[in-house]
This record gives sequence, C-alpha cells and structure tokens, in this order.
Amino acid sequence: MHSSDARILRGAAIPSGVAGLAAVAAGLALAGSEGALGAAIGAVIVMAFFSISVLAVSYASKISAQLMFVAAVVSYITKIFGMFALVVALEGVTTWNSRAFAWSVIALTLVWIGAEIRATAKAKTLYVDPEPSAGQGP
Repeated sequence: MHSSDARILRGAAIPSGVAGLAAVAAGLALAGSEGALGAAIGAVIVMAFFSISVLAVSYASKISAQLMFVAAVVSYITKIFGMFALVVALEGVTTWNSRAFAWSVIALTLVWIGAEIRATAKAKTLYVDPEPSAGQGP
C-alpha cells in the first residue's frame, strides 16, 4: 500500500469510527440495547466494506493504472450485492433494531465518503507522470 493510500484510509477511517461511536450512542439512547447493536453492526459493515475497497484499488494501482477503475467498479458492485445479501439474510432477526442499522449505514457512508474526499484532496498526489526536464536523465 502506498503511503498516500494509507493516509487516505486513515483520513476516512478515523472520522467514520468516531461517527460510528456516535451512532451507537444514538442507537442506545433512542432504541435501547437493540438500537446500539444495530448501529454497531452497521458501523462495522460500512467500515469493512469501504476499507476493502480502498485496499483493492491500492493493490490494483501497483499492477496497472487502468486496473484501478476496474477494481473500483468491481468492489462497488460487490458491496451492493453484499449489502442486499445481508439485508435478505438478516430480515427476520429481532435481536437488533433494523432502523438503527439502516440509519447508521446511511450516516457512516456519508461520513466515510466526505472524509475520503477531504483526505484525497489534501494528499496532493500526482495524477500524471511528470516529464523529466532537459538535462536530467532519460
């Protein structure tokens, strides 16, 4: 993993973790222990899904710049199908509050995306290969 990718991952994971703790506290206050459990499950899922995407794109960038887009799209589609599978599999579960789960997933997704955009903008990574100036090596 490139150091800039690690900075972006930290820049998104730390605010999302804090937001996840806030979601668990809000779930506890609004829906009791079931709400806290639903919010915690939602927070873990969002952070795992997005972390895997960052790692996949970072790995793909080592192989080829063109493969980065493919890795991003495939990880996005996988997340969509994974979330559908989780919702279907956990549909009848009553040990946690599904509304707290849903709202925490939405909130943490927005926090992660916003924090990742901010971290990416601050990273100042080159998006083109610089041309060597005259007099410098080949």
